[in-house]
Amino acid sequence: MNPIIKVIIPAYNEQDSIALVVNDIPSIVHEVIVVSNNSTDNTEVNAKNAGATVLTENRKGYGYACLKGMEYIASTALSNHEKTDIVVFLDGDYSDYPEQLTELIAPIINNDIDFVIGARVKRLREQGSMTPQQIFGNWLATTLMKLFFGARFTDLGPFRAIKYNKLLALNMEDKTYGWTVEMQLKALKQKLTYTEIPMKYRNRIGVSKVSGTVKGSILAGIKILGWIFKYSFK
Repeated sequence: MNPIIKVIIPAYNEQDSIALVVNDIPSIVHEVIVVSNNSTDNTEVNAKNAGATVLTENRKGYGYACLKGMEYIASTALSNHEKTDIVVFLDGDYSDYPEQLTELIAPIINNDIDFVIGARVKRLREQGSMTPQQIFGNWLATTLMKLFFGARFTDLGPFRAIKYNKLLALNMEDKTYGWTVEMQLKALKQKLTYTEIPMKYRNRIGVSKVSGTVKGSILAGIKILGWIFKYSFK
């Protein structure tokens, strides 16, 4: 029996890229959920026209958008008696390669792994696709996780897949920049099985709302380090 797979895509003003992302997602996916995070452009219309389920979350923050998508999955499970097996998180800026979703979920389906990160490895990254502050931030965060928790993560990549029941057990709560690292830290704490799959990565369409600004980079860095230190002293 094929697993029921749902994709959550947080999107803030991604009108030029969102349809490309949705259209490149493999047909094995049961539902693509685009969460418009207070978008003021045609993100919602373009996502809907591409065939996605479109939700709106007016509270700005990556975590808010992800939580909205999870709430929707939970509510449809109740109304349709539909059991979701795997949830995939993916950005709406077309920097990831959505067609690689089949590679991302393969360890879950074939090896019963709980959690998979799409790692943006240097050899597969397009020149300039990650800013110096992103590269440093990833190195610092994953190094600290290795130091404090013995983790094997090399990236905080947003392209990730997790068993739905394991995702619910993580009790995710971060509303903004700390979402990805919170998930990884809680996966470590709950001893989920995990792995990384090397993924291609290209220059995004449009300007990053986080790494594209000094303020965004600083706030993201503070949030990520805050989660790591919070968990290291628990």
